[in-house]
Amino acid sequence: MTDISFARSAEQAKNYVAGEWRDPAGEGEQDVVNSATGEPVGVTPFSDETGVNEAVAAADEAFEDWSALPVEERIQPLFELKNLLEANQDDLAETLAREHGKTLAEAKGELRRGIENVEVACGMPSMMQAGHLPNAAPDIDETAVRQPLGVFTAVTPFNFPGMIPLWFLPYAVATGNAFVLKPSERTPFTAMGILELVDAAGFPDGVVNLVHGGPDTVNALLAHDDVVGASFVGSTPVAEHVYETAAKHGKRVQAQGGAKNHIVVSDSANLEFAAEQTVSSAFANSGQRCLANPVAVVHDAVYDEFADRVVERAAALEVGDGLDEATEMGPLVTADHERTVREYVETGVEEGATLLLDGRERDSDLPDEGFYLAPTVFGDTDPEMTVAREEIFGPVLALIRAEDFDDALSILNRSEYGNAASLFTERGREAKRFRHEAEAGNLGVNIGTAAPMAFFHFGGRKDSFFGDLHAQGEDMIRFYTDETVYIERWPEE
Repeated sequence: MTDISFARSAEQAKNYVAGEWRDPAGEGEQDVVNSATGEPVGVTPFSDETGVNEAVAAADEAFEDWSALPVEERIQPLFELKNLLEANQDDLAETLAREHGKTLAEAKGELRRGIENVEVACGMPSMMQAGHLPNAAPDIDETAVRQPLGVFTAVTPFNFPGMIPLWFLPYAVATGNAFVLKPSERTPFTAMGILELVDAAGFPDGVVNLVHGGPDTVNALLAHDDVVGASFVGSTPVAEHVYETAAKHGKRVQAQGGAKNHIVVSDSANLEFAAEQTVSSAFANSGQRCLANPVAVVHDAVYDEFADRVVERAAALEVGDGLDEATEMGPLVTADHERTVREYVETGVEEGATLLLDGRERDSDLPDEGFYLAPTVFGDTDPEMTVAREEIFGPVLALIRAEDFDDALSILNRSEYGNAASLFTERGREAKRFRHEAEAGNLGVNIGTAAPMAFFHFGGRKDSFFGDLHAQGEDMIRFYTDETVYIERWPEE
């Protein structure tokens, strides 16, 4: 049976170009560390411009034959890839947890969401159909035809190294394009495992390629003449850079940025359920995800009871090595990031927020090695405080009092970010207003984490997204294809 033994045993990340594993040849490298133990996992060498050129050239060469295949043939390797991902899900999850730190359950759930995108892309014969109108004008028929464009790249983050590459790869190749993946240098081995399975699934050499590297590698991809489009997920400053750089070089671009998502808790909400969902959203993946809800805006009438329930649940979370099945929350990704998150906690204290739960007090109970901070909850947070405004990307939750629903909605909408928001209520009129007035791209009512299914696009607004076509769903079809309008008339003799 095909497995991911190469990725699991590798100590150095390798590129995958034209169906072959190659050593990156540039300057610089990134140590890959098990964040649960502080022990080295391996190293990511950075690819130089030559390595990027090799990958893009391989993709460009493969594109001509691949794009000419019937779409039904292009999706056959995707069916096989789906089966291989499912057969190797446990090993991929272990690899992911080892280099990232998230729990095994989170890793398996992430991979399941990625597999769902492969499943959706297998429906490309229907999804690529455009439109046809007979007699659009007298004796004239018109047809819109979707056509692939060439070589696309995706630059993906450390926090979901299994799922986010699969937001892009299946759709790119199913629509007839070739693809170059540049994963995070912090989590390269999960991407290598996926590419092992791509190799075994039967894609022609060069259709899917992998290059490792840092900022220079990314910039080389964004500026390359033969790359027609780029996708990115990461922080807002980098997303803005990717958007501007790719657009300057005439490329299609979608760039998902950071977030500071809000939960609104109405005085009518089921508080036990709302507290459970808030804790799950805020502290899953140690808060290192763009759909986390690290701010809860709570109606004053139920604030105290809700805060007590949240603190009780957050304090009970089992923190430790993600490879231990008893663990409910793992470490932060690096020592530097742990220090940054702890500095945010200190800033919150200095600015006057009340520490209802200080994760630093559990330090003596956590492993001596690794990059841990237990769940931390601030109360009576002012919306203008740093911990309420800036993306912390860690296990820190800020609670804000609201006078009423109008006040809560105003607080939510003042955020410079617009990735996601959730409302807990039993009132339909509040839900309706939330649907129409909340300024975020992914909205949930009585949903802790507003994560869309793969057949819907992944929204985002304001400083959370740069571009106009999002990941997943029909947006990906439009992003990866262009429509040609074919107009036909046959005059009678």
